[in-house]
Amino acid sequence: MKPIKELTDKFKKAKQILEDADALFITAGAGMGVDSGLPDFRGVEGFWQAYPKAKELGLQFEEMANPEWFENDPQLAWAFYGHRLHLYRDTVPHEGFKKLLRLSNTKKYKSFIFTSNVDGQFQKAGFEEASIMECHGSIHTLQCIHNCQGKLWSAKDTVIEIEEGFKAKEPLPSCLYCGAMARPNILMFGDFSWEYSRSNAQREKLVSWMDTIEAEGGKLAIVELGAGTAVPTVRNTSKQITQRFDVPLIRINPRESFDAEIALPMGAVEALDHIIP
Repeated sequence: MKPIKELTDKFKKAKQILEDADALFITAGAGMGVDSGLPDFRGVEGFWQAYPKAKELGLQFEEMANPEWFENDPQLAWAFYGHRLHLYRDTVPHEGFKKLLRLSNTKKYKSFIFTSNVDGQFQKAGFEEASIMECHGSIHTLQCIHNCQGKLWSAKDTVIEIEEGFKAKEPLPSCLYCGAMARPNILMFGDFSWEYSRSNAQREKLVSWMDTIEAEGGKLAIVELGAGTAVPTVRNTSKQITQRFDVPLIRINPRESFDAEIALPMGAVEALDHIIP
């Protein structure tokens, strides 16, 4: 990482862009949660450190995050997602979320969040549900493994106990409509049963927000946090919107800050401390 003094000009430029804007588009990937203490699944070793059972089984994240486990080994599937559900519930969003929220509340059009994270941390930090798009779904929402009726329901009453051997204790969550196994409404790898109506509705709100800003000549600022290249959905969205509004991208990422006009190679909390008062 470059010495802080070499980044002074970038900090000043980013700070000015955020101050001048009257709308804030915040895009975020998994790195956004690292400063809150959430595990970093970057690389197989990072994943295995968080989930030793996966290492024992020789499973990488992409293999574990597959809906087939809910049919082939539902106790293992719910141990994995149940642990994450309770972890995200117990996690306190870091100070960077609060800084972004305070800044958002000073803007005419406030902000909209586009995130690949399924942890619900932006809602927990106080951002409005109606101003968040979770492109990969949310662990706090459930669906049928067969998507029997295309319906979703809240996981707020779901409690998963994990037994020795990393197995979820019976009874496991079941579909409210047909009684089959339930699963989180998360887009997994090799997933053909994900119910996308919730994310589509969020997308429509995002499109409407963008259209309003464009029609009224609003000034948009875009800040991206912790979005890597392995699953480039967030980075691609950031790029698309910077091109649409012809504005610079503020990209915050300790390892992959490249390909942005304002690249800040550091974590979310450290970078936001420099660019938001």
